[in-house]
Amino acid sequence: MSFRAVLAFPGDLSTPTGGYAYDRAVLAALPDAGVAISALPLPAGFPFPAPEQVRQALERLEGVPHDHVLLMDGLALGALPPAEVAGLPHAKVALVHHPLALEAGLAASQQARFSANERAVLATCTQVVCTSPGTGRTLVADYGVDPARLTVALPGTASAPRVPADGDPPRLLAVGSVIPRKGYETLVSALSTLHDLPWSLDVIGGLDFDPAHVAQVRGAIAKAGLGDRIQLKGASSPQDLDAAYLGADLFVHPSHYEGYGMVLAEALRRGLPLLCTTGGAAAETVPDGAGVKVPPGDATALAHALRPLIADRTARRALADAAFQAGQALPGWPDTACAIAGALTRARASGRVAA
Repeated sequence: MSFRAVLAFPGDLSTPTGGYAYDRAVLAALPDAGVAISALPLPAGFPFPAPEQVRQALERLEGVPHDHVLLMDGLALGALPPAEVAGLPHAKVALVHHPLALEAGLAASQQARFSANERAVLATCTQVVCTSPGTGRTLVADYGVDPARLTVALPGTASAPRVPADGDPPRLLAVGSVIPRKGYETLVSALSTLHDLPWSLDVIGGLDFDPAHVAQVRGAIAKAGLGDRIQLKGASSPQDLDAAYLGADLFVHPSHYEGYGMVLAEALRRGLPLLCTTGGAAAETVPDGAGVKVPPGDATALAHALRPLIADRTARRALADAAFQAGQALPGWPDTACAIAGALTRARASGRVAA
């Protein structure tokens, strides 16, 4: 029997990041899994909210009918005061894309504060949902989450046509917001040693989250003399992103850490030759043999891996075949929704729900 829940998230649901894309897809798929779910926008500003934004967020959560299950995105939940969250009279489920303390570019004091707060606030939730086995292991080992109340709900991937990936010279594609965690300065450094090879790179991802870092990346591109070969395209519409995948010949993902790496799954599904790091869950999202993997933050290793893939079309084709095969085994969004519906059902049965 269907029951009611809300998915609470900060800011604008249309924000072009993997976490928000996950939330959008879950909202669309959960009704077919037996959960009547609605969206509950919280104030923007998380995970660094002003006190007024925290107050408003708590008021909106308190205003949800008490017989609804709260599914709370960790981007907001991890920065809310644990005592106030514990006082909410709802069954509560956390949705953790990746722990806030693992975002790159944080000061040690910020990391410690996030880690302690998130550990405490997760303890107030009846169930915890995360997006990869690797993130789940981190939550158990470092955040005190009991495996019995943990659900891994891998992101789904929609069906997509296989891309040709046969251009020459190759067109490289990277997808992800230009923020420190995504490792674009490492990628620029690696590509600066490959001037002798023909290639181009488009980076598709938001430029508004960390303007100072965007300026650093632009400066690195200019210093390397690659302004005519590397383009920061900014965020794009789903249609334009599909076109970018279709026109690419090699997918590159230099991220320092991923809670899952939805764009990696999208590249695999389309059969794009793929080079990524082993940062966080990315090492498992891309199965061994389905892509080339290097340590995060290592520009030399990245350059050594890029060179043969850029230079050898045959090598890219073999990697494309392996990626496509792995991509066909990825779960769909109905699978994701089913896993989350199970966690919500368990929370409803054992959590604090008003009669």
